[in-house]
Amino acid sequence: LPLLLEATLIRLASGSHHPFYNGFYYNRIMNDKHSGQEKVVYFNGAKLVVETPKDPVYSSNGANVTLPCRYHYEPDVEGKHKIRIKWSKLRDDYTKEQDVLVAIGKTYVAFGDFRGRAHIHQAGRREASLIVSDVRLQDDGKYRCEVIDGLEDESNVVDLRLQGIVFPYQPPRGQYSLNFHEAERVCQEQGAILATFHQLFQAWSEGLDWCNAGWLADGTVQYPIRVPRKPCGGVHLAPGIRSYGLRHQHLHRFDAFCFSSALRGEVFFLDHPAGMTLEEAKQSCQDAGAEIARVGHLYSAWRFLGLDRCDAGWLADGSVRYPITKPRANCGPPEPGVRSFGFPSKGRFGVFCYKER
Repeated sequence: LPLLLEATLIRLASGSHHPFYNGFYYNRIMNDKHSGQEKVVYFNGAKLVVETPKDPVYSSNGANVTLPCRYHYEPDVEGKHKIRIKWSKLRDDYTKEQDVLVAIGKTYVAFGDFRGRAHIHQAGRREASLIVSDVRLQDDGKYRCEVIDGLEDESNVVDLRLQGIVFPYQPPRGQYSLNFHEAERVCQEQGAILATFHQLFQAWSEGLDWCNAGWLADGTVQYPIRVPRKPCGGVHLAPGIRSYGLRHQHLHRFDAFCFSSALRGEVFFLDHPAGMTLEEAKQSCQDAGAEIARVGHLYSAWRFLGLDRCDAGWLADGSVRYPITKPRANCGPPEPGVRSFGFPSKGRFGVFCYKER
């Protein structure tokens, strides 16, 4: 029986159907007034309703999160079939990106990156909520909760958003040198992922102003402008997100907008009276039981842990940066931020290290 249920769940996951309605599931007949309007007659005499929160659910990297989903009938009746529940992750256009989990009763199968991390919340009657443990950066996005009772099939959507920070990134070889796939890779190397549009928009609304265009996760190239100016689209355009639209993922080259969330560890600074080369800095972090921090680690520590250090330090990509939460004399511009010295080929500096908890 368990093997049969699992096979049924896998077939259910692979099926395709419309997101909110499939005409096969309902008898549609003309009403008695012959007005030309149709009405729906449900097979069990009641409408299946799936409820999810209208507002986004917020979480962070490494946390556990519950995506609420409940169902009921109007009018209230007892379902005659064993309820099947299916969760899918969606693209921004609401088409399916990947299967997350399917369940019949207490038997369920999770798929892909969600295997071992996702299960149904069995807290009460008519509960279909999804619990995701050890949340990852890639989990950010929209999820469809679908409930199937015999021939009735209804669904609704939950928006999961990770609390994080977007930062622009250029590699050592300079501006506009990354195709899409290279941009994906360099963000991952910095403890981050390519940002989505809504993550960039949120960063813009919080003050991000950056004149260089960068790749986003959907393959578009965009950049956020708070203060319109001539080199950034012109002085007569309103503030907003400037877009180059979709670009060729192999041929076209831009910078990248990366997204990082809360840390699973801590960032700390090490120094030496004479400073350190990059190789000496890496060794110093290893001697301290840590690794040299990545750019995403430093941005996250600045944003979420209030890291404030006026001393420049090496990072894993060979850049030298320092985080300022309380601007002051001799520590750069009057606004908070992560300052950069670029990628010096020579010089001796301190180092920012990262250690997992």
